[in-house]
Amino acid sequence: MYGAAMPLSDWLARLETISSREIDLGLERVATVLDRLELAPARQVFHIAGTNGKGSSVAMLESLLQSTGARIGCYTSPHILHYNERMRIDGRDVSDAEIIASFERVEAVRGDEELTYFEFGTLAALVVFADAGMDTLILEVGMGGRLDAVNAVEPTAGLITNIALDHCAWLGDSIEAIAFEKAGIMRPGKPVVFGARDIPQAILGLAENVGARLQVAGRDFDWQIDGDTWSWQGRNHNLDELALPALAGQHQVSNAAAVLALLEASGHDDILTADLVSTALRSVHLDGRIQEIDNDTRWIVDVAHNPAAAEVLAAELAEQPVSGQTIAIVGMLDDKDVEGVVTHLQPHVDQWMAVAADSHRAISADELARRVANVTGSGCLVGDSLESVLERAEKIAGANDRVLLTGSFYLVGPALNQLYSRR
Repeated sequence: MYGAAMPLSDWLARLETISSREIDLGLERVATVLDRLELAPARQVFHIAGTNGKGSSVAMLESLLQSTGARIGCYTSPHILHYNERMRIDGRDVSDAEIIASFERVEAVRGDEELTYFEFGTLAALVVFADAGMDTLILEVGMGGRLDAVNAVEPTAGLITNIALDHCAWLGDSIEAIAFEKAGIMRPGKPVVFGARDIPQAILGLAENVGARLQVAGRDFDWQIDGDTWSWQGRNHNLDELALPALAGQHQVSNAAAVLALLEASGHDDILTADLVSTALRSVHLDGRIQEIDNDTRWIVDVAHNPAAAEVLAAELAEQPVSGQTIAIVGMLDDKDVEGVVTHLQPHVDQWMAVAADSHRAISADELARRVANVTGSGCLVGDSLESVLERAEKIAGANDRVLLTGSFYLVGPALNQLYSRR
């Protein structure tokens, strides 16, 4: 047990030492400690899984459900700027004091269970939400689904945004293998939405075996974009002339469409009006999702860290061409497909800069630059620190240029902290 005076930063450092493994997929440890906590269950629980778009989908679902008067607890990961972002109560980030109190509760009953950083944080979030009397929980799956800590909580409905290659060392090296892991959030008789039009066979097969009520994009719901508006068709509702989501990119419309299907499947018909949906989606803000910042230099900041996300980002760069250059600053973790990410972005980038992301799992700037250069066939500047590479990009960038920051949450977060401080 640790003293109440211990600051959150010390607690977070301590959590990294409890387990000998940073990632250790499995439900037994979390389920054991969760049982000891004896938390009152929430009335409804939404699981949000998938490869890309989970954070955006959580934010959209939260905004839409706020109109019902429900008390909503949201759990997401990783964070961008501050750990507190991972836990939200009725739209606000949880305070240090609330998080520390929840850590103490988990530690008091943990015993000899070696919880990972993510597992401990997941349990702490559940304590925060139970203590605050949340009746609705939106829980973002961290990795996979079947063996992720979030899956120790029984959902009432679920969403799988899409499937792409990522976290292959833990989830498998094929779309079908990864899909099987993501599909582990399904439950008998409960609705689950798959948000992409191309659905892996593993999703269909497991839904049938489990008896989940699967709804699939292009079959049970669909959407179309028409200029500055879009329309959505569900099983029982049709919405026309919807305002585009505030989050940039056409892919956010597909995320929104899946969230609307989730609401319809879980009985929230009262939310499904054009005015309410448009207002809710226009109010969503999320750092690091094709985010533009103008601090004399035009910055585009995006957390794309796998080839599928980079392909989406590349499409948006193509939709918004500049008369000058695009300078890309990239930092990535050592389990990511650098070559796949760079290949998608290469046609839209004129100069590359590599820097180490803020993680012990980051690829070194030298190694990252070498791999970028191998793909592009041209040089890649090596930055010895984030601050120096940001300053170098600002000096290079002219009035008609833009600077892209991408590759990892662990690059985007520290970079945004610096960019925000310059406003």
